[in-house]
Amino acid sequence: MTNFNDSYESFKKAWGNFSIGDMKGFISKDYAAREVRDGEIVDFGYEESVEGWTQAFDYFSDKVAEWHLNDIGFIPVKDDEMVAILSATLTVDGKTMETANLFFDTFKKTSEDGWLMMRSYIETGVPLDKLDDVRV
Repeated sequence: MTNFNDSYESFKKAWGNFSIGDMKGFISKDYAAREVRDGEIVDFGYEESVEGWTQAFDYFSDKVAEWHLNDIGFIPVKDDEMVAILSATLTVDGKTMETANLFFDTFKKTSEDGWLMMRSYIETGVPLDKLDDVRV
């Protein structure tokens, strides 16, 4: 896949389908991320990311769960790099969470694998009402 929009939509589809096998295909082996959770900062890479996605997807496997992925904006930072800003929350067993995680994901076009997620910055536990007035 060489088109960013097509690749990004496939990435979100894999996420929405709780498919770790498909998600792994969108994460660079050189991936680096920073997550802020309850004021604590955690840095991690590819292996920890895959483990985290696997644990999350496994946890929800026996529940009726649906991801709500909302695109906030896109910023082309280089000819071959795009930052996608999105929020993610869940409805589990009919109850929608009151918070979302806010993702700033940098994708890079590679010659071998199309667009891969190279970096992420993640703010967790953002109240949904705080996302109503977001502007990019």
